[in-house]
Amino acid sequence: MEAAGARTRAAARRRDRRLRAPTTLKEQRDPQPGVRLPQRRTEEDQEEAVFREVVSFTPDPLPVRYYDKDTTKPISFYLSSLEELLAWTPDVEDSFNVALGPPECRQPPLSSRRPRTLMCHDMMGGYLDDKFIQGSAAQSPYSFYHWQYIDIFVYFSHHTVTIPPVGWTNAAHRHGVCVLGTFLTEWKEGERLCEAFLAGDERSYRAVAHQLVLIAQFFRFDGWLINIENSLSLAAVGNVPHFLRYLTTELHQQVPRGLVLWYDSVVSSGQLTWQDELNEHNRVFFDSCDGFFTNYNWREEHLERMLGQAGERLADVYVGVDVFARGNVVGGRFDTDKSLELIRKHGFSAALFAPGWVYECLEKGDFFQNQDKFWSLLERYLPTHSICSLPFVTSFCLGMGTRRVCYGQEEAVGPWYHLSAQEIQPLFGEHRLQGDGRGWVKMHCCLADAWNGGSSLVIRGLIPPEVGNVAVRLFSLQVPVPPKIFLSMVYKLEGPSAVGVALELTTGDTGSCHVGGISALSAETSSRRSPRPLRVPPTKLAKWVGRCGQQLSGGWVQRCYEVNLRGCLLQALFVNFSRPPGSQEEENFICRLGEIQVVDASSLLTPLPQVQAVTVSQVHWQPAASEGESGATGLRLSCTLHWAYLLPHVRCFRIHCCQGSGGDSPCRGPSEPERPTLLGLAFVNRYRIVDLAVAAAEPGRDGRVEFLVEPIPKEGFLVPRAEWGRAAMLYSTPRT
Repeated sequence: MEAAGARTRAAARRRDRRLRAPTTLKEQRDPQPGVRLPQRRTEEDQEEAVFREVVSFTPDPLPVRYYDKDTTKPISFYLSSLEELLAWTPDVEDSFNVALGPPECRQPPLSSRRPRTLMCHDMMGGYLDDKFIQGSAAQSPYSFYHWQYIDIFVYFSHHTVTIPPVGWTNAAHRHGVCVLGTFLTEWKEGERLCEAFLAGDERSYRAVAHQLVLIAQFFRFDGWLINIENSLSLAAVGNVPHFLRYLTTELHQQVPRGLVLWYDSVVSSGQLTWQDELNEHNRVFFDSCDGFFTNYNWREEHLERMLGQAGERLADVYVGVDVFARGNVVGGRFDTDKSLELIRKHGFSAALFAPGWVYECLEKGDFFQNQDKFWSLLERYLPTHSICSLPFVTSFCLGMGTRRVCYGQEEAVGPWYHLSAQEIQPLFGEHRLQGDGRGWVKMHCCLADAWNGGSSLVIRGLIPPEVGNVAVRLFSLQVPVPPKIFLSMVYKLEGPSAVGVALELTTGDTGSCHVGGISALSAETSSRRSPRPLRVPPTKLAKWVGRCGQQLSGGWVQRCYEVNLRGCLLQALFVNFSRPPGSQEEENFICRLGEIQVVDASSLLTPLPQVQAVTVSQVHWQPAASEGESGATGLRLSCTLHWAYLLPHVRCFRIHCCQGSGGDSPCRGPSEPERPTLLGLAFVNRYRIVDLAVAAAEPGRDGRVEFLVEPIPKEGFLVPRAEWGRAAMLYSTPRT
């Protein structure tokens, strides 16, 4: 496998040398240090690089580890052997799988002594639709969106080294959740593997630990679950604590807030004997790393015995719960709350194994209802965490949909699934007024309509006659706010309802909190503050927020707010629904939220970096299929785009193309420029275009396709097209 990969990489370098195109910068910086991209000489067309290609149908396969063999789309991958692990070094192709950044700041931090909740995702062998880094057209994929209840996400499969697909890492990190891969050995092959690196001297196990740390550091996930499910010789098991201590120490040095957890399997004698608890037979492993994940067949007496073993580290013991309820377990399935009740009673953390049961075993058509039911039953045992950084922006997109929408404008119709595109999700659930309980508000995600992405948040509720309003908390925050913040809410009411809709916030005192631009609320809601909507945006911000207070396309409405704060902590965001003036009746309402923004107003005045040095490489041509292929116009083009941009500033990149001929730029025509076609989203400085239908070049005349890279800043606003990155490819037929 390695030899084949080396040959294909060499072929890719030969192909790169055939491209006569320069970078527009002297040096390109890859997202990760130590990876060098191919350098090329180019012609330059003032603002954009122009690449020239002679169409050739010569086969030139891509490395199979990094690209799907059927579609050639970039994929996340695993390592199947000790040899592959030890041989792995960062490669240019690996950069597709690098996460956008570390976990967002959160409160309380993971290091707090509060019991935690771990979710271990094990689904049908892993690497399903989630392996496609740039997304897929999956029709009914699994989606997880109750992130505020989760502290740690483990991606599990039965491969030796399970590297989490980058989409999961990006989605989890956006919610302040850390992500672990899995190092697994099992069966006879596992025994041989363990003997090879554990039974010898320290150099062997240190080499494995070094590689595991390097992989986590490079791909920007946060650590490992170590799962040795085979017997060990006395020599091998004697080195396990040394291996764990070395791995944990090295990971802490290289990965901020990194974690190493041990799974309850092997005991100190080397036998494979699951204990279902932390005890004297496996305590040595717990003492050598950050935490212990118990097996699933425990009873309350196991928990009681563990109190003495864990000491002050109760939160570092993750009591396993198999949601499938296999074996002799407490709870599971829709009775998982019974397990959590006992776990929390004794102060331990919980490890929920395979909560995808609701997807695998129940009707796919009822997935969202079943998912919401499952987590609602556990809600009282799952403490939430708060995001504590700005900008805070979400369109509530689940990273999937039946169509793609960009700020109210439909761009494409058809199913799509892209985990990295999932945005911050709210505190789902149903909330009832105190007292007789007649007033209520319930939230759920919905794919039927979207403002930006593929879904929106639907809030249904009832305002009883005896009260003037109901409110629901969307997000828990702990954000030290700058002197002036800009807030925005995009929403629309479904049906004839005339209820009032307002964004509200709560603030805490970080010294002497002063709030300006806030109206007072009644005594019963004095803990919440209601900003006054802006009729017109501030002059300095008009470029960004020119649509405030206007009716937008698709019936959406945008409300904008500017709030002056001094010494304050932003603690929560609410939406308040109030009775229409003069109404005395019971009011039902359905409101759809499309976007929430909370931004440091001064950040909107800071110039954004520009996308630079857009290059085209790994070009592959195929003739279009014969008659009957939809949209076929002669050729199919696959290639890789790369560009330079500072990733901490970006939310994502939108990749577009325009097609034409000769030297004309269809995206910047003399009259009305062509509206570019959206190709997809990127979350690194790299994108693979696959099977793009282009017109065959006419004899003696170049075909032209122009690629555009649109940065979406973290603040969530659109960047003018003049500031996008761009590169053009001119292609011709070979001379006969």
